[in-house]
Amino acid sequence: MRQQEVDHILNLMLESHDDVSDFNMTVGKPFQVESSGELLPVSLTPAIEKLTPFQTEIFALNLIGGDRRLTRALLSEGSCDLSYRLPGKARFRVNIFSQKGCYSIVMRQLANRVPSIEELDLPRAFTRMSGELNGIILVTGATGTGKTTSLAALLDRINATKSVHVVTLEDPVEYVHLQKKATFNQRELGVDFDTFPSGLRAALRQAPKVVLVGEMRDRETVEIGLSAAETGHLVLSTIHTVDAGQTINRILGMFERKEEHQIRIRLADTLRWVICQRLLPKVGGGRVAAFEIMGSNLRVKDTILHGESEERTYYRIIEGSQAFGMMTFDQSIADLYGRGLITEETAIGYASRRAVVGRAIDAIKAERGEKTTTIEGLTIDREYGKRGTFGGPEKWK
Repeated sequence: MRQQEVDHILNLMLESHDDVSDFNMTVGKPFQVESSGELLPVSLTPAIEKLTPFQTEIFALNLIGGDRRLTRALLSEGSCDLSYRLPGKARFRVNIFSQKGCYSIVMRQLANRVPSIEELDLPRAFTRMSGELNGIILVTGATGTGKTTSLAALLDRINATKSVHVVTLEDPVEYVHLQKKATFNQRELGVDFDTFPSGLRAALRQAPKVVLVGEMRDRETVEIGLSAAETGHLVLSTIHTVDAGQTINRILGMFERKEEHQIRIRLADTLRWVICQRLLPKVGGGRVAAFEIMGSNLRVKDTILHGESEERTYYRIIEGSQAFGMMTFDQSIADLYGRGLITEETAIGYASRRAVVGRAIDAIKAERGEKTTTIEGLTIDREYGKRGTFGGPEKWK
């Protein structure tokens, strides 16, 4: 298979459906694209109903293009990450990985333009985040929930409003930021630096005010990130966790037990915001983001220092701090339902605490004058308690 054939197939996949976000190539399945969260097959001529191990391997080698570092990573670690450009059409973040002795490929289409906070309809707290001078801001969530996109919008606001030096460490570079008011230097793992810890150490000698670290993957990266935040830098990064409480625990779990107290102190001093994201099916097609946002206040700092208890949890603190820009997933989901962006079934299905979202939905329905229950046709049982009825007073005479 030649490079031209690879690009031809990628072009056909890109144009096969609307709203294509990912390409998937797995042995035993046809070429597939993800559209609005659903995997769909791609029709090719001649038809390929099931990809063979040879076909996926050849495709993978063409994407790698003879890069020795990527080939070594694929053989020794079982996967590798890279970027790929389809001339004149799109850029992709690519992951090639081994499964059952075969290779699979997932390609995510990258946006050609950096979106703004307003275009993404992000919560107002994001505008406040762009004004932070130092500390750590973490965006968390599962793979494919839009963490990188939200961070790009946040950086775009900084780019438009501040004359500062921004250094990004990415794997790979996904959004290319134009040189606006800020000065951007975007570095790619494997091309411009070898590991996140070494890249972050080098970044601190490059006089940045803002540093983006693609992912807090290990203890060393977290430790250097904490040090950077303590010395006056604003550090932005991502972690694969589902909520604010799990994010704190994940960071603490990277360190030994004897270091926990010191890390709690450092984290309480430097953590500014934790933003967790989920993508929900949207009414009419597509997806919409729900957020959990935890800022920093005295109650949050105290909980980081001493841990959660039955009376003091991150959920309760966030729930009671909406006035300060915080929100739980349940409050965000209820808001999306109130705006008509998601259905009631979606709201309940994605809720962290279904009873909380259920009560919020009932309140929204009551305001609209809609029914808050589906129980109908109830009548009074006039026979209850009469002679001969089980449990009636005559039974005991």
